Amino acid sequence: MDGRERLRRYLEQRRETGERELVLDGMTVDDVMRIVGARGGADSAAVPDPGSASRVSAADTGAPAAVERMPADAASGDWRAVLAAADRGVAIPRVAETKPPEPPARRPVTKAPPSPTTSVERSPAVAPDALLADGETRAGDPATWPAGIVVGQAANELFGGPLAAYSTLDDLARAIAACTSCALYETATRPVPGEGSPAAHLVCVGEAPGATEDATGRPFVGQAGKLLDKILAAIRLTREDVFICNVLKHRPPGNRNPLPTEVAACSPYLVRQLELIRPRAIVAFGTFAAQTLLQTPLTIGKLRGAVHRYYGVPLIVTYHPAALLRNPAWKRPTWEDVQYARRILDGNGL
Repeated sequence: MDGRERLRRYLEQRRETGERELVLDGMTVDDVMRIVGARGGADSAAVPDPGSASRVSAADTGAPAAVERMPADAASGDWRAVLAAADRGVAIPRVAETKPPEPPARRPVTKAPPSPTTSVERSPAVAPDALLADGETRAGDPATWPAGIVVGQAANELFGGPLAAYSTLDDLARAIAACTSCALYETATRPVPGEGSPAAHLVCVGEAPGATEDATGRPFVGQAGKLLDKILAAIRLTREDVFICNVLKHRPPGNRNPLPTEVAACSPYLVRQLELIRPRAIVAFGTFAAQTLLQTPLTIGKLRGAVHRYYGVPLIVTYHPAALLRNPAWKRPTWEDVQYARRILDGNGL
């Protein structure tokens, strides 16, 4: 794997966890890739041979004209050296070259003694091969997880506006199909309201439809959707047992990040869906879904490992299945997260 590809993977991993690196301030991933010569006018641009005396111009790499040639270690595949040679004046943290970055460390928590009237059963759980190749669970008892962010009160109506007139999920789906509150409907092929059981005990919330979802009108049906099916199977559930939906109900063009106005237009539909279903638990898959539901800018690394409350409903945050396809090391913490959601469904998690 050359330096440019390592840089791409690193930046995508950092973006997925919600972290902001200096190299991304004012630049997209593709902007950075253009700087190192992986994009732009010459897609075939390569790192020069260290033995070459030729100059590397701004036209070749998209970097400032002051850059004369790549250092010798840039040609060896070290993406940090490639970026440094672009003279952006940015310090990049060293990360392990032989494995993906480890999930963020847990905050130490002191477990309170159980109430004399409460008995918490601890049934062993083993992750199937479909989710964890080694069949192991991550160290640490989820029962020690602290309380997280609380949004709303359990006794309150989740949503009391105009959408309260829609009394079933089918009625709400028809309203979503006719929605013109934002411009997404103009570029989308089909609306993707969500699907599953109206009596589901678990609701899975993602970010937005992708290309396959846009073409079919169904959520989580691409490669990430197949992995979600395996995640659900790992906790003895099927798609028919749960309700699956996204924050956005139409696909953003090119799968770009949702705009605040689009979130504001779509969120009432999501809230009404949750009000109609009244699930026992919610799993927010990915940074965007978690930040939207919990109304916080905190990253997924800071939101995982806690039991949040969304209008009284326990909410667990975990990685998006699409992120697991790029970072298999995150499958283990994801298993831990959904394992705890299973415990909540069984009445043993709180």
